Amino acid sequence: MAITTGTEAPELAGLPLLGSLFDLKNDSLGTFLRARRDHGDVVRISAGPPGIRTTVYGVFSAAGAQQVLAGESANFRKDNAFYQEVRESFGNGLLTSQDEDYLRQRRLVQPLFTRRRVDGYAAAVAAETAALTEEWRDAGTVDVLQAMTRLSLRAVARILFGTDVDAAVEIVEDNFPDVGAYVLRRGYSPLNVPRDWPTPGNRRAATVHRALYEVCDRIIAERRSSGGAPGDGQDLLTLLVEAESAEDGSFDATELREQVLVFLLAGHETTATSLGFALHLLALHPEERKRAHEEVDRVLAGRTPGAGDLDALPYVTRVLKEAMRLFPAAPVIGRRAVEATVVGGVAIPAGADVIVAPWVTHRHPDYWEDAERFDPDRFTPEAEAARPRYAWFPFGGGPRACIGQHFSMLESVIALAMILQRHDLEAVDTVVPVAPAITLQAAGPARCRLTPRRP
Repeated sequence: MAITTGTEAPELAGLPLLGSLFDLKNDSLGTFLRARRDHGDVVRISAGPPGIRTTVYGVFSAAGAQQVLAGESANFRKDNAFYQEVRESFGNGLLTSQDEDYLRQRRLVQPLFTRRRVDGYAAAVAAETAALTEEWRDAGTVDVLQAMTRLSLRAVARILFGTDVDAAVEIVEDNFPDVGAYVLRRGYSPLNVPRDWPTPGNRRAATVHRALYEVCDRIIAERRSSGGAPGDGQDLLTLLVEAESAEDGSFDATELREQVLVFLLAGHETTATSLGFALHLLALHPEERKRAHEEVDRVLAGRTPGAGDLDALPYVTRVLKEAMRLFPAAPVIGRRAVEATVVGGVAIPAGADVIVAPWVTHRHPDYWEDAERFDPDRFTPEAEAARPRYAWFPFGGGPRACIGQHFSMLESVIALAMILQRHDLEAVDTVVPVAPAITLQAAGPARCRLTPRRP
């Protein structure tokens, strides 16, 4: 049974009638940083007028994040308004499902994400990256965040759909941003009209949802009727179609679509954020970029990397981990407490909305000296062993940790190594503003000047 006696959470000061509404609307990540700085590791933050005011408890320590995501994970559920909006838009897939639905889906999907299976996707990632670097030969200046979003989308679509890449990529590129904005708007609004009311926003959302559903349904139907994918039949969709067990059955058409949509969302936006900001940070830091170039040249000697090269590229891996520290793709993770409990000596009431925030914990002065400084050597084995487990948790943690984290690291290391093989980078935009959406989003460009190079 959870301990329920603790001190009352300090509250972040706000306006008399609206609380922290405008602070959260204008700069939620900065507001959470200020809350920890001024009040400690568990802070109550209220927003909105009386009667429809919402209150969230921010938990910012590594120990608190571990308690919410792992130690007491059953008491902190994905029952808040934001997850409900994601569920309505993307279905009840691995990201949003709970209880027996989640356990059944995880058991069916887990064999698709073994290390051996994921390592088999390296060639698809390398092929897409090679095509991109060839396009960059005479590009001059590129927005690396925008480019990594397209690269990651093409890579995950190729792995999901095999040869049916272009049809899916165009639809997703055109419609995912609108779905994300719709989910964000409704997820953080204290009052929403029903989705089936014919408002302009609802009508637009229905159109983009329909386009996404139709392309997924069409490819799934074609795959089922043809008995597998063209070629070797090892794309992820074929494996999902064939996933079956005596205990859990198999996925029906709606469940397949929901898994595909979640894989498209989580599989490309998160990796794109890590890759894009890794390139941006290297472009700003010539000494670290030189070390990464030297490692890539020494280890690969001009050849295309594969899954077996990941352990031989420790500095490139550290660059990516440091980029994920400074720019975590999931900067805030929400839960709702079922029963009252205590986190860090502070009482959390039953039914309370709770957030853990990689954006804040990854900058916590107890774990990170000079936290805003880019330093990949924070992730040497010795430095990692000296920190609490949840001082860095870009993939979440506990029983709901991201099932695709090995795939994300595989894709990121291969793509970053190949880009560094063939290009040098210099930052044009030194500061890139960001804002949280379903994942962390850039609010401006991250342009870099490219210089072709040969190792």
